[in-house]
Amino acid sequence: CHTSGMLTPNGKEYAQKIPREELTHLILRLLQAWKEPLSHFNQHIEHHQELPDDSLSKAKQISNMVHELKTGVEKVTEKMQSMGIISNSLNGMASSEGTGLSISNEANMMSDSDFIHCFRRDSNKVQSYLKILKCRILPENSC
Repeated sequence: CHTSGMLTPNGKEYAQKIPREELTHLILRLLQAWKEPLSHFNQHIEHHQELPDDSLSKAKQISNMVHELKTGVEKVTEKMQSMGIISNSLNGMASSEGTGLSISNEANMMSDSDFIHCFRRDSNKVQSYLKILKCRILPENSC
């Protein structure tokens, strides 16, 4: 996986120990790391004549959802900063330069099944980290 070099906590217990700011940054970095590979994946599957139209549509939908999620996390981050929940040290960190990853051809050369496996793995991480962040910010949700 092209994101294997990113340091991410193994397990929920370790993720819960990460400060809110770092966890937010990690979520943004993971989402940003998938922008280009998803775009290449969409281009790749467009050339598969044998794929049904709904497969292509779903792939584009996933890319759009990742983009919308990243935009939403950025908005939540801005709100958290304005409320003083986290510092402003995350400004500009969601850009590709801020991810600390150079997207190599590795992500573009993966087989479709490897690509989907890696995407699912990182999606599960983002989902878990968002749940932890939500529980920290809104403890009344009885997490």
